[in-house]
Amino acid sequence: NSEIAYLKLRDLEVDEAKCEVLKEGKVLDLTAREFELLVFFMRNPEKVFSREFLLDKIWDYEYYGEMRTVDVTVSRLREKLSDDPNEYIVTKRGMGYYFKKD
Repeated sequence: NSEIAYLKLRDLEVDEAKCEVLKEGKVLDLTAREFELLVFFMRNPEKVFSREFLLDKIWDYEYYGEMRTVDVTVSRLREKLSDDPNEYIVTKRGMGYYFKKD
């Protein structure tokens, strides 16, 4: 497997083999979906992804009219990452979400 097993961006560290995320050395309690979403964002920083794309890529199903699934997961992930909701994952109005590199 040539996939990256360890990612580090800003003060976040991801060990994919252990399915573990550390922020400033402390383990974050993430669901499997939150973990997958964060890893995807960290592998693709500064790129905007639509809700439809994320549903297909992370949840592995087509758009059937319900985007709240993505919004709720992003919201929960933001809460676990920081008190500032836009510190890591930013909403690009009308377009989707992206992960801030700096």
